[in-house]
Amino acid sequence: MRILLTGILVFVNFILQTTLLPYISIGGILPNTALIIVVSYALLRGSTEGAIVGFFSGLPIDIFFGTSFGYYTLLFLLAGLLAGRSQKDFYRENYLLPIIICSLSAIVYESVIFITGFFLQGNTSVLYFLVRLALPEAVYTAVVTIPIYRLLFGINEWLELKEKYKYRLF
Repeated sequence: MRILLTGILVFVNFILQTTLLPYISIGGILPNTALIIVVSYALLRGSTEGAIVGFFSGLPIDIFFGTSFGYYTLLFLLAGLLAGRSQKDFYRENYLLPIIICSLSAIVYESVIFITGFFLQGNTSVLYFLVRLALPEAVYTAVVTIPIYRLLFGINEWLELKEKYKYRLF
């Protein structure tokens, strides 16, 4: 049940992120909802599930929009893996840590894209990158993190309750 629901969530997110979210862009900046889902899953379920969700969230982006195969898949996989490291010492009902980690992940994600763009294409405008791309996307992602994390937290609680009764856990 968890795998099916996660797959549907990743698929629906990809469809929404590529079709409807460009209409709510602010100054050309979009929230990275795939990154929010990956980080939220990593915080709620651990680094292994975060990396798996990251792999399957980055794969369609690579297939449809990537110039080289595996680039976004690797970025999302690493984001899920690294964000899941703090899962053990995390109070899941607290919304501050997911907001901070999603914002930092957005900055790191955009920085990696900028650095590879710098080496491969010669983009050198660091000030433009910080002021017009990285910081506004981090703020926008932080704002959108709250409802998405709340939704994923509720789904996770519901699934854990079902698993508790199914396998007689706890």
